[in-house]
Amino acid sequence: MTAAAAPTMPSPLATAAIFGAFAYAYFLSALLRAVTATLAPVFSGELGLQAADLGLLAGAYFFGFAALQLPLGRALDRFGPRRTLLTLMTLAVAGCGAFALASGLAGLIAARALIGAGVAACLMAPLTCYRRLYSAPAQLRANSWMLMTGSLGMLASTLPVQWLLGPLGWRGLFWLLAALLALAMALVWIVVPRDAPPVAAQASDGGYREVLRHPLFRRLAPLAFFVYGGLIAVQSLWAGPWLTRVSGWTAAQAAQGLFAINLAMLLAFFCWGAAMPALARLGIPMSRLIGRGLWPALLLLPVIIVLGERAGAAHWALWCVACTFVSTSQPAVGVAFAPALAGRALSAYNLVIFAGVFGIQWGIGLLIDALRGAGLTEIQSFRIAFGVFWLCGAASFAWFLRGGGQGADNQA
Repeated sequence: MTAAAAPTMPSPLATAAIFGAFAYAYFLSALLRAVTATLAPVFSGELGLQAADLGLLAGAYFFGFAALQLPLGRALDRFGPRRTLLTLMTLAVAGCGAFALASGLAGLIAARALIGAGVAACLMAPLTCYRRLYSAPAQLRANSWMLMTGSLGMLASTLPVQWLLGPLGWRGLFWLLAALLALAMALVWIVVPRDAPPVAAQASDGGYREVLRHPLFRRLAPLAFFVYGGLIAVQSLWAGPWLTRVSGWTAAQAAQGLFAINLAMLLAFFCWGAAMPALARLGIPMSRLIGRGLWPALLLLPVIIVLGERAGAAHWALWCVACTFVSTSQPAVGVAFAPALAGRALSAYNLVIFAGVFGIQWGIGLLIDALRGAGLTEIQSFRIAFGVFWLCGAASFAWFLRGGGQGADNQA
């Protein structure tokens, strides 16, 4: 952290207000990310969507999200987080309206991609802001508690959404979300200070080439794609179809199961936020946390695959919580680069994560449909598809472990 950033530190009350405004926007983006898991039975029944269709519909959000990450990074470093976030969120409001009006799969996919593009800055904008304002331990805490807020949004996408479907229907639900996004924009406009003019002049000349050549980025990229992206892909979509189509749960039971999964994630990220500053003070590096902490996740997924229909929400909750060790990589990437390059570094890393989410969500659906077409049962198809996913995650973890001390612990 540079000395120049210290004078911009807001008061404690202003800090809480800024965090609250950013967190509310991210809460809504996470709700929109995960809502397809709860709505999957509705779309399957009302629109006749198959597994690949559901994967494509859910993944369209991440396609739009990922497509904006590289220009987003440049915008964050040049124009600042507040201006960039407000500009993009107008797309999310329009996307929710278009989703509510869509009459077929193509319209839903296009609208969902627009939503994903519109919320592309809801995490990167605050993380860029925190990188400029706070010390490394404070950034780690803020990052974890932003992720906790995202888990709260995913929690809201389960039972609360299920309850609202009765009076509102899924179209009314998206009109409501459009209004709530507009409210979030108003809060950011009022509470978050205007971006300082020098931001544009501080941009590093190295750009994305410097980011992509960094040893830390190269070491973490496969893990971000398959493990971090896979965690979000399962949490925001495939846990729901597993519970209904493999475990045989009803839609209401699955919504309750997803609620439990996301509650477990919320508590996990709260604990990470409380613990990270202390871990940073103790000098425990990110590589050690990931290298020792991800083993349970790698061991749990084969157990879930073998259990098949006997694997329920509790198993998936344990697996998701075990995967949260990989979340410590995100603030480590931000700290590894100068503040003027932080927006691009974080956005490039986020691009890898959400490219993974899109690829894994759609890929699992395609593989399930292909295996079903080859004559396998639904449970067998799910097991094999998730087995392939596990192999990819294990290979990415092996790549991370093989990376050794290649600058991965540069957490200034």
